[in-house]
Order: sequence, then C-alpha cells, then structure tokens
Amino acid sequence: MTGWKLAAGLDAEVCERFADLDQVFAAEGQWITSDPLSEVLRVECAGVAYYVKRYWGAGKGLRRYIGRPRVKAEWQNLKHFAKWGIPTASIVGYGLERRHGAFARGALITRELENTLDLAQMAAAGDPRLRDRHWVAAVSEQLATATRTLHKHHFAHNDLKWRNLLVNDRRELFFIDCPTGTFWWGPWLSYRIIKDLACLDKVASKTLSRTQRLRFYLQYRKRDALSASGKRQVRRIIKFFEGRE
Repeated sequence: MTGWKLAAGLDAEVCERFADLDQVFAAEGQWITSDPLSEVLRVECAGVAYYVKRYWGAGKGLRRYIGRPRVKAEWQNLKHFAKWGIPTASIVGYGLERRHGAFARGALITRELENTLDLAQMAAAGDPRLRDRHWVAAVSEQLATATRTLHKHHFAHNDLKWRNLLVNDRRELFFIDCPTGTFWWGPWLSYRIIKDLACLDKVASKTLSRTQRLRFYLQYRKRDALSASGKRQVRRIIKFFEGRE
C-alpha cells in the first residue's frame, strides 16, 4: 500500500519531479544529513530549493507495524504547527509505503526557508546577533510564544534544541524537524514540558546572560516576576540534564 500527496498549486516541473515515492527516492541533490532511519537532501527544482527527507525506517521495535512511523509523525506535527500559528516550513509533498503491513519507506518534502540559519549554527559561530540585546529580545519573544502555544495544546516537541529553530534576516523564527513530538497529559506532560525548556536552556546557558534566560522564561509564563511555583520549575529545568551526560 502506497500513499503520496502533493500540495496544491505547485509548478508543473515540481509535480513531475516529485510525482511519487519512486521519483522522490530517485531524486539527487546536495546531501545535508543522515541517521540510521533517514537522510535529508537539498534539491533544486524550477528555481526553488526543497528539502527532501527520505525514511527507510519507521522507528524502533514494533513501530514498523503499529503506531505512527516517524515520517508520518513529522508531517502531522508540521501541520499542527501551521494550524496553531507557529511558523514552519511549507509542506510540498508527503507519504509512505507499507509492504505486508510493515513500514517500507516514506518521505517528506518541504520548501526551503530562505536566508535562514539555525540558532545552534549561530551560537557555534559566535554570530554577533546573539550579542545584540534587541535582536535576542525579538527572537526570545517569538520563541516563548510558540513554545507556550505548543504546551497549551498539551503537545511537547521532545527535541526542542537550537538546531531545530531557524531565524531569517528579518528576525523571524521558524520551528522545523519534529518527528518525535506528540500529545501528553497530566504528570507526563509536566515532565515533557520541563524537558523542552531544558533543551532550550542547554545552549542558552552557554550563550546568553542569566537576565536574558530569565526574561525568556517570564515571557513563556506571561509573568512579570517569578512566583514560588515558577522558581521550582526553573530549578527543575536547570537540573534536568545533571548526571545525564
């Protein structure tokens, strides 16, 4: 069983290039990254660049047969982001193939977000914008709002690292790459919220000032000052990765 869907209004050349999974898996382009389950290529077509993420693994264990394969989770999560008003890459095509009930392969294609860098790249390169308090404040506010929106919908990203956050030359923030995010409730949601915030703070603690980190947290909580519960949560965030690395 194979299902493949393209977005409406695409250029005819793009539709032909990415017509089905066979075409997508035959596509050649600039290698970006890979892991045991997938690879990402940058492919140019009709003057536009696209990121083609090809999966040949669904995930661990029984995920090949039951549950959501990672590729399906990724395209569904990007759709959630768009629905909730969180800026993300536009989906161009998506789908998967099963053989004898087991996941065989799948793909997700997104349009390139032009003139962007991920925050991890910027931090590693010592980008001067991270020393500009006005630039940091503008991006921090967007990040706090988007993260609060995720959590308000009982959704945790589960890999909310700086490398999965893109910023363009107009200081606009975008969320990308979320194959492991899902919905949680009760204490499980509380734990995942702490993990999301701790992932963000992991690089922030080495890159930003304590004042900037605190301002982000207050923006996230929509508070002017730390409450007693806020102080407890901050301590959990700071200690989350202690002894884990």
